[in-house]
Amino acid sequence: MAVTNHFLEGKKIIVVGGGIAGCAFVAALHKLWNPDWRLPEIVVLERNPRDARHHNYSISLHGDSVNGGLVALRQLGLLDETLKHSIFGLRSGQFKMWDANWKELMSTQPRPWGDLPTGSMRIQRSDLERILVREAERANAVFHWGIECTRAERLDNGRIQVAVEDEAGVKDDHECDFLVVADGAQSKLRAALRPHDDLKYAGAVQIGGRAEFPHGIPQPIEENWGLLLSGKGVCCYFSAVDKDTVVWALSQQRPEPDTRASVAAPDRFATLKEEALRLGNMFSEPFRTIVESTTPSSAFVTAAMEKEPFRHDDPSLERTVFIGDANHAVSAFAGNGANLALKDGWDLAENLCYQSSLHSAVAAYDSLGFARAAEAIKSSHQKIDFAHCTSVKDSFLRAGLATGRWFMRMRGM
Repeated sequence: MAVTNHFLEGKKIIVVGGGIAGCAFVAALHKLWNPDWRLPEIVVLERNPRDARHHNYSISLHGDSVNGGLVALRQLGLLDETLKHSIFGLRSGQFKMWDANWKELMSTQPRPWGDLPTGSMRIQRSDLERILVREAERANAVFHWGIECTRAERLDNGRIQVAVEDEAGVKDDHECDFLVVADGAQSKLRAALRPHDDLKYAGAVQIGGRAEFPHGIPQPIEENWGLLLSGKGVCCYFSAVDKDTVVWALSQQRPEPDTRASVAAPDRFATLKEEALRLGNMFSEPFRTIVESTTPSSAFVTAAMEKEPFRHDDPSLERTVFIGDANHAVSAFAGNGANLALKDGWDLAENLCYQSSLHSAVAAYDSLGFARAAEAIKSSHQKIDFAHCTSVKDSFLRAGLATGRWFMRMRGM
């Protein structure tokens, strides 16, 4: 006979968001749950249709500290499966910095933490999400795709009511005993429950796209990834997505964010390409070739946005926890969003399983997640200043004056 001694036993949990953080939480809770307890009912509400999320870019997973995403994946039992999808294999490529003429200034390959097989890897975001969704579904979570959650409120009986709307505009309400919000940086539920806690501009704008090379990516980025530094306030990031595709992003610090909504139209893409070539005119080949080879539909203009983390000590958030980007959004310069999401999911599930009450579990999660995210945002500010410095020599001087650790994590952009 099962022992009824857990505060979530037999309860209903709604997870808003079926991305990295939400699925990591579901998979971790199932893995850590005591088999003597009755499982809670877990429902995942994801705003996108199941097959609609195609992320044609790669992300970094770190394995050089306990806070790395590779550590969380090993804890989940998914490390081997994830490594099969590594873009550069176990050697993981090297993060490099080059000057405007592609002369190598620095190369890093982080040391693995503990007995991990690698200190970092690159993976297509879509591959990682597929792995996590499959594992969450094995955990008997019920997924509802194409369902957007617009608001949530606590009822008189203590339960949480979530308002939803499907793709046809049909509205409904769901109730649960515990709500995990993992619906990303543009979280609708955060906007409803914390209306003044919005994204903030981090001071840099990126323009870029995805370049296709049917006969292979040009050197030196066919086996490496990193930053091209100008020493003139402009930098460009490159990373392979597969053997034929590379994503690039030219960046410049600006006082205000760029508000262009779409650049995929032929005339707008031509303007964007001209702008990129003009801003990056100091960069030698293959910079121009990469920009010229960009697929128009992939072109983008994006401002670096971020949001500071918060703790769940507000009584209005009782029985509700925000994880991943819904809690603490980081810009691309942090290079750490997926790692934070994976660790958030694991840490929340672990504390829910091992703490004696919901309050103590959330407090323990906050003590880990808040500090981790705050450090990532602080590091991203240093990276933005470094990458856009107006002198390469001064950049390395400033890097040497910094703590040292963030410098090694520059590979995560």
